[in-house]
Amino acid sequence: MAISLPSEDDDTGGIVAEINITPLTDVFLVLLIIFMVTSSVIANTGKKVDLPGAEQASDTPPKAVTVTIDTSGSIEVNGEAVRKDALRAYLENALAASEDKTVILRGDREIIYGEAVFVLDQAQLAGAEGFALATSKLKKR
Repeated sequence: MAISLPSEDDDTGGIVAEINITPLTDVFLVLLIIFMVTSSVIANTGKKVDLPGAEQASDTPPKAVTVTIDTSGSIEVNGEAVRKDALRAYLENALAASEDKTVILRGDREIIYGEAVFVLDQAQLAGAEGFALATSKLKKR
C-alpha cells in the first residue's frame, strides 16, 4: 500500500503520515512523576534511629508490635506517628490486631530513660505480655 503525499497542484489533500509524540511525552511525564513520588515515600519510611549496640542478640517475633522513639521524642507505633497522650489507645489496637502480644522498643541511644519507661508502662497498661529492646550488633574492632 503506497502513501501519496499531496503535491502543490493537487487539491485532493492526500494522507499525511506523521507521528504525533505528544501522547507519548505525556505518558513519560506521568510515569516520571509517579516514580518521583513513590521513591520519596519509600525513602522516608521508618525513622532513622541510632540503636545501642549489644554483643548478644536474639531473634524477635516478626508479628510483634514495634514502638520507635527518636531523639526529638516523637513516637511511632508500627510506623505510624502517635502523640504521647494517644499512645495507650494505639498500643491497645495494635496489640489486639497482633498475633504476638510482645512490644519491641526501638529507642535511639540518646533518648532519656524516662521516655523509654513511659512507653513500656503504656504498653503494659495496654495489655502487652512481653517486651523486647531492639539493639544493633556491636562492630568488631
